[in-house]
Amino acid sequence: MITIYTDGSSRGNPGPGGWGAIILSDDEVRELGGGDPHTTNNRMELMAAIKSLEYVPDNVITLNTDSEYVMKGMTQWIEGWQKKGWRTANRKPVLNQDLWQKLLEVTQGKNIEWKYVAGHTGVPLNERADEIATTFADGLIPNLYNGPRNKY
Repeated sequence: MITIYTDGSSRGNPGPGGWGAIILSDDEVRELGGGDPHTTNNRMELMAAIKSLEYVPDNVITLNTDSEYVMKGMTQWIEGWQKKGWRTANRKPVLNQDLWQKLLEVTQGKNIEWKYVAGHTGVPLNERADEIATTFADGLIPNLYNGPRNKY
């Protein structure tokens, strides 16, 4: 079983942004992150989910996100968007369609439970994902952990 925590950030919307992810297996932890000089918070939230799922092989996964946009998109809205030709209920094009399609692609063959975790409420792994994302959004490169879970 794999547990993932993701977060995205942007300084301005749009503005410089970053994403962070923490991937936990039974015995290892891997932190991932990246940035974009001109993006939105929602795009970075989606990138965090995409990049972490790209990294994880087919498996049983719990993905924790503090983004209602990502959570509801994957659990409530995406099937309707697909049926309507990637249009919303108001017949407008779905924003960030490129990333939604990529996220859908990287979920194939994976058993994923999507969980919402409220942001900035003291959940340590969510706070760390936020720290990674905001550090990249600030144009800096954080130290990312990759090693045994018992030393994390």
